[in-house]
Amino acid sequence: MTAVQAECLEAALAEGHHLLMAGKPALSVVEEAIRRLEDSGLFNAGRGSNRQLDGVCRMDASIMEGHDLRAGAVASIEGIVHPVTAARLVMEQTAHVLLVGQSASRFARYFGLERIPRAKATVGPQPRQLRPRAGVSRTVRLHQAILKTGRLRARSLGKETVGAVALDLSGTVAAGASTGGVDVMLPGRVGDTPLIGCGVYADNDAGAVSMTGLGESIIRVAVAKEITDCLAAGVSPTVAATRVLRKVVQRVHGAAGVLVLSPDGRFAIRHSTPHMAAGVIGRGGRPFVRSRFVSRHTDVIE
Repeated sequence: MTAVQAECLEAALAEGHHLLMAGKPALSVVEEAIRRLEDSGLFNAGRGSNRQLDGVCRMDASIMEGHDLRAGAVASIEGIVHPVTAARLVMEQTAHVLLVGQSASRFARYFGLERIPRAKATVGPQPRQLRPRAGVSRTVRLHQAILKTGRLRARSLGKETVGAVALDLSGTVAAGASTGGVDVMLPGRVGDTPLIGCGVYADNDAGAVSMTGLGESIIRVAVAKEITDCLAAGVSPTVAATRVLRKVVQRVHGAAGVLVLSPDGRFAIRHSTPHMAAGVIGRGGRPFVRSRFVSRHTDVIE
């Protein structure tokens, strides 16, 4: 995590805390925090989103509130600065939960959401220059076979999916997430972020969860819902997060990070990845941000 990324996270946390103390609903606070990160261009969301192998940014986002279990999501949306706001509009302006592709993009434009100027296509590194990772070579070869081309578009490295969880003064929890996907992905690939129960979940009877990491592994375990079910059974946020992340590693050889918040205000930040840029509002309303949360990290920031 760079210093400027840390500063952006601290600003988002401080603004979210201010809004909560002013009586704003958790849903609006989660949306606003994620909008700040999408707008910054510093993370793999909104302006900073990764490109798929055909050079196009296709973004995913979702948002959910725990009182009525309302949720909205968009997948493979293009050219929109704030996919999380498009997700909220799906929740509030339609009878649906998820809109995808060009239809989602047209939906966002209809409501006048800010658009990202179309970037001129650029040719990026050759496949052999890509950072090694399981499945990358196979994905690139498949894309080459489909398009009969050996060149890739410019990519974005060192950025993460963004997400937030919040508990408001009325006792309602909310969760949201927004992403540009993984470093190397086929056109049309969709990860866990827009899938309710995988990338996010919120239930006032249990808590709120927002995920980051390798989406394919998160989907296969339905991580957000599984953690929420643990919370509903009386398991603490720390134990629930640790238990389910261990399952992701052991059962599907995946990697993930998670924000977990219970209805009584306990929380956990856990990850099976080497690093996860994240933070909370500590005692006295001070933002606490770091890039690694080790196993000794407790539910309460001292």
